[in-house]
Amino acid sequence: MADTVVLSADEVDVVRDGNPILRGVSLTVEAGQHWALLGPNGAGKSTLLSLLGARQHPTRGAVHVLGHTLGRVDMRELHRYVGHVNPRHPLRSPLTVRQVVLTGITGSIEPPPRWSPNSQQEQDADQLIKLLGLGHRGTARWTTLSQGERGRALIARALLPQPRVLLLDEPATGLDLTGREQLIEHLEALPASYPQLATVLVTHHLEELPPTITHAALLREGRCLAAGPAHQVLTSEGVSGCFDHPVDLEHSGGRWAVRTRRRAAQ
Repeated sequence: MADTVVLSADEVDVVRDGNPILRGVSLTVEAGQHWALLGPNGAGKSTLLSLLGARQHPTRGAVHVLGHTLGRVDMRELHRYVGHVNPRHPLRSPLTVRQVVLTGITGSIEPPPRWSPNSQQEQDADQLIKLLGLGHRGTARWTTLSQGERGRALIARALLPQPRVLLLDEPATGLDLTGREQLIEHLEALPASYPQLATVLVTHHLEELPPTITHAALLREGRCLAAGPAHQVLTSEGVSGCFDHPVDLEHSGGRWAVRTRRRAAQ
């Protein structure tokens, strides 16, 4: 079992300027699992994701990424194997979709000077562009893409180096209904092509979760209230407590829906 663990946090605290951001959080992600980190704004979800992605160190506790303990390894060496999708990608120049995806090889925002991909890397990029439903947009400029197209291009970019883990930080941010559903459709298709890939998705909207989610963690005020198989964690009572609002969850066709719990008639 231990050799299948790709990410783990053990009693992790994160403190900034004397303020606790995470408090005693523990989590274990294994190969092929698909996790959702849920909670209200300020719960610590993105901070936990940055620890799991080897982007920052914990104040206390231990974080293990692909068998390496943070603080005992050069974190930059791990970034190739941990794909991180940030919908606020700071690209400003009019690169094509293909060029953006290929920057996944170099881990840079812009292609480095005098660098050019080899033919295999170009073929792999084209296959990923098709897999993410952008085959007809490979030569389109970044500045002309919809928010949903940008998000899928960034997933292709993160997958190009063949990472063992894919981290998605609120990937549906700013998407309309069509863009969200297209994103979910393509996330749902990933396990067929990458059966051992582990994913961790941050959101505060259960409606954004693809049917392939296997595990979930509920965070509130820096603490992990529950973590485990999704069907055990994502309950009406658990989510109501996490968001401090009475809700009823419905699960149908692999998707979750949430509505405010109706008060009994007086």
